[in-house]
Amino acid sequence: MKFVFLAGGFAGFVLAGVAGLSADRAFDLVLRDAAFGCLAGALLFRWFWSVLVKAMTDTLIARRAAASATPDAVPAPVRSK
Repeated sequence: MKFVFLAGGFAGFVLAGVAGLSADRAFDLVLRDAAFGCLAGALLFRWFWSVLVKAMTDTLIARRAAASATPDAVPAPVRSK
């Protein structure tokens, strides 16, 4: 979770910084906007990560329920005499 938060912050900072520099804005405004972009990117990545973890958890629970509901679906091994 910490890595995702830091990666989102870095991505937001770089994206806002590059956008500000390419628009020929003053450097102090670019840094201010990049700081806001860092915060927004970190929060956005944190939200997305929580949605992803929830989806993986739901999928795992559904697969376990399906596997325990139909134990006869797995064919038995064939024994030769």
